Amino acid sequence: MDSLANAYEHLTIARHDSVAELVLDRAEAHNALSTAMARELASACEGLAGDSTVRAVVLTSASAKAFCVGADLKERNTYSDADLMRQRPVFRAAFGAVLDLPVPTVAAVHGFALGGGYELALCCDLVVADETAVVGLPEVSVGVIPGGGGTQLLPRRVGYARAAELIFTARRVGAAEALDLGLVDRVVGSGQDRTAALELAAAIAANSPVGVRNAKRALRRSLGTDLGTGLDAEDAAWRATAFSGDRREGVAAFNEKRPPVWPGV
Repeated sequence: MDSLANAYEHLTIARHDSVAELVLDRAEAHNALSTAMARELASACEGLAGDSTVRAVVLTSASAKAFCVGADLKERNTYSDADLMRQRPVFRAAFGAVLDLPVPTVAAVHGFALGGGYELALCCDLVVADETAVVGLPEVSVGVIPGGGGTQLLPRRVGYARAAELIFTARRVGAAEALDLGLVDRVVGSGQDRTAALELAAAIAANSPVGVRNAKRALRRSLGTDLGTGLDAEDAAWRATAFSGDRREGVAAFNEKRPPVWPGV
């Protein structure tokens, strides 16, 4: 495992072969998202997006009690309206950078994942939670609305009515109910979220990097579209994959009964 721990103040990036682990590392504040942390998150994700050796990203937490408790309300308590407006594009860039990562992303959630913290998980493709996890979008209880993608991403996960109930009531949901409702994709034992997420990411990373990236592109581009538009997105992704070195290697490895060695192009 290679670590780039000194690159950021509030984040750590560790490499596990072709899996990058992006660790939220503001544990003293339960990873409350400050403006500085949001800037670092955008920068880190942009760097990972440009690294062709990264095949999957796992978003984890250095806090024992929380994945992320959302925006830093202590910081915001000192803000003027103008300060809040200046912060807005910084936060949009941070959430957008997670959402736009071209490789599959897995959030490893334990403890509290609330507000912007749960929205960070929603920006990932898959969410693994341990049995201590508590998730929710409680923004309306403090006079705002979900602003990190929650009003758009949650209904895409669980449907309009279920998302509306959770957002309008601001209620918090424990791990078992979160799994039943589709708010998370897997629940594991206490303290096992990081290990399970890294194992899932490693299984993803073992497959063709060209194929996986293009499969994600097709999935994301078809969200909210009609079937015909979605099938066109799939066809474009298929064409981008079918004539790649990965496709040739995959077919050859299958016929030669050996593990593929993906060229990644």
